[in-house]
Amino acid sequence: MTESSEYVVVGAGLAGAATAWQLASRGHDVTILERTVPASHDGSSHGSARIFRYAYPDEFYTRAVIESKALWDDLDRASGQALISPFGAVDYGPDRQPEVLARVLADAGVEHELLSAADARSRWPQFSFDTPVLWHPGAGVIDAESAVHAMAGQAVRHGARLLTGWDVTSVTKTSGGYRLASAGGKEITAGNVIISAGGWLPQLLGRLPVPAGFLAGLPEITVRQEQAYHFRYREFSGSVAAWPTFIHKSADIQTYGLPGGRDAGFAGQKVAEYNGGKFIPSAARQTGIVDPANRGRVVDYVKKYLPGLDPEPYAEATCLFTNTPNEDFLIDRAEGITVLSPCSGHGAKFAPLIGQWAADLATGTGGVPPRFRPATARIGAT
Repeated sequence: MTESSEYVVVGAGLAGAATAWQLASRGHDVTILERTVPASHDGSSHGSARIFRYAYPDEFYTRAVIESKALWDDLDRASGQALISPFGAVDYGPDRQPEVLARVLADAGVEHELLSAADARSRWPQFSFDTPVLWHPGAGVIDAESAVHAMAGQAVRHGARLLTGWDVTSVTKTSGGYRLASAGGKEITAGNVIISAGGWLPQLLGRLPVPAGFLAGLPEITVRQEQAYHFRYREFSGSVAAWPTFIHKSADIQTYGLPGGRDAGFAGQKVAEYNGGKFIPSAARQTGIVDPANRGRVVDYVKKYLPGLDPEPYAEATCLFTNTPNEDFLIDRAEGITVLSPCSGHGAKFAPLIGQWAADLATGTGGVPPRFRPATARIGAT
């Protein structure tokens, strides 16, 4: 007998788990289909270290972070966990425009300081700052893997079913909704489907029974195989708590870093070049092989700008970034199918809010910011 569900969520990463949590907590019949296991290590939501920050040049996103933080607090209370560790954040570099970020934070009422490079170096001698520095203490590090399990756990607590080892190969329209099939021959019918497949989304889009105009109206979705490296703290640089997260944007490279947490044995800082990896057709084509040229660029960067770190990486890994051209999220809907791509380069901090938006859209009980519905805007669908 084929299983059925009112709502089927495909993908148990941060966005999918958040959406399932929101739907189930509202009393809906929900099933989560996960290709392997929640927060899978070949996806975009594994590990213990994602940056949580308020600093954006676009005030829309800063205010969305404020809204998302309230939902993170709800999740902490419901799960009994502290999923964001406070470390603060420093933003600097000629192309990061810390003065602009400071104005946005001031308008949004977010605590911050704008420091000269000299004052910042005095406070954090483990950095070599090259411009004024924005500091905002409310930033921190999200434990992504624990967050996925917390949200999926809340969904299950509210009655959702979590099915693992369920690789969706087809979605077909039926008289009453949709039928989803797996590579192993399993089937489930759904009244509504939410596709939150991360780096696997590009290979699924063409298989969805949605109008051609809807697909044509979607932005290009690209997948990169990124690389991240862990560098040990030197003895003189103090405790892990002395290391904030950072984003540094210079003319030749954009980097970010954060305490690596258990991913790095709590011994070092995770440092990476933003969007420095190669494009791949989909997550299914990732190799897990680190590009030596990328490693060299990041090592050279650490030698120049992070004197508080040993410039020889003691651990390294690849991960996935799924992005739209302007880095806006994609939360759009055609008939009974919602397509969800939170753009893993900066989407983690918004996960509970993205889940709320997606649940509102899928149920028809609320709206989504129009900037995240490009196909609908183009074809005038509802």
